[in-house]
Amino acid sequence: MPELRPLHISPCWDVVVVGAGPAGALAAHGLASRGVRVLLVEQRLFPRWKVCGACLSPQALAALKTAGLGNLVAAQGGLPLERLQLGVAGLVSPLTLGAGRVLSRSRLDQALLEAAVAVGATVMTGTRAVLGAAATGLEPDREVVLQKGTTRWSVSAKVVLIAAGLSHRAIDNEAEISTSIEPHSRIGAGCVLPGEAAELPPGVLQMAVGHGGYVGLVRVESGEINLACAFDRPMLGSGGGAALLCQKILAEAGFATLPGLKESAWQLTAALSRHTIPLAGHRLLLLGDAAGYVEPFTGEGMGWALTSSLAALPLVLRGLENWDGAIESEWRRLHRRWVAQKQKSCRVLAVVLRHPRIRWGLHRLAGSFPSVAGSMIGLLQRPALPCSTD
Repeated sequence: MPELRPLHISPCWDVVVVGAGPAGALAAHGLASRGVRVLLVEQRLFPRWKVCGACLSPQALAALKTAGLGNLVAAQGGLPLERLQLGVAGLVSPLTLGAGRVLSRSRLDQALLEAAVAVGATVMTGTRAVLGAAATGLEPDREVVLQKGTTRWSVSAKVVLIAAGLSHRAIDNEAEISTSIEPHSRIGAGCVLPGEAAELPPGVLQMAVGHGGYVGLVRVESGEINLACAFDRPMLGSGGGAALLCQKILAEAGFATLPGLKESAWQLTAALSRHTIPLAGHRLLLLGDAAGYVEPFTGEGMGWALTSSLAALPLVLRGLENWDGAIESEWRRLHRRWVAQKQKSCRVLAVVLRHPRIRWGLHRLAGSFPSVAGSMIGLLQRPALPCSTD
């Protein structure tokens, strides 16, 4: 049977980006703004809500500014994020955060998608994409198989970027790229509550840490309460589900109970902490969460995703002219420098916060010496971005 290709979609592209989350959309925007012919493919329909803390760290905002989108978050109604209320063992400590912002993912992702379209990227949503095999590694293009409804066809690209998130299925050949879940990885969970569900002022992130995981809640631009959690998998299974475990952690941490948790539409994620190898292949780079992930705390995940797009951009432009194996090794180096090194701090913090005595000690430190705790958070959030010569 001959393939059926939508007439408005070319069979040949400079770059195909799989996944229109922050990493994929920013990469498409950066390339299209430089005259590159980009096809951005997304399996889901936008706008859409997803499990995420909705917090943009100073790193994330700096990356957007570097990309020429410094006003995007404010234009969408993003709220300043200035304070953290950290609850541990029944005591709540106020801490100062860096100059972050809060914006729901439905607004943020749609705005980034529209920004990519505005500079010339072609977008297909509701379309599944799977990378074709890289036969001998000498071909001038990579094949990507697309499917929209019952229509299935192939396109080719000089470079393919996979930015399809944690549980992507964009690469069928595990011999080329494989992802392993780290031991004791937590599961993400989240929901949206009406604004009256919590007495939570704008600009404040409440973080409850307890036995079984942690819970973060923040008020977004619509006035609703965005709830994002990371749960130990055994506790999630034995604790009566996400709603009951969330309520238990909030109470243990010293926060008020939230009405409507059980009735809310909860979503769960795949395991959060995972490792992907290698991060590149023939005419292929992995970006964002698809390149590996560690559970974040105050918006670091968004910063990692956006920074990875900036770091990859010079290599993609170079690969369009001439692809060689040095690009693949260079991407591993750059990703380690600008993303993996930053993830180490969150990895260490995730491990130590699993131990009750350490949690209590850190909380006493935050309560007795808030400036010290604030400095630690400041180091976690301090922005640092790649330049064109890296």
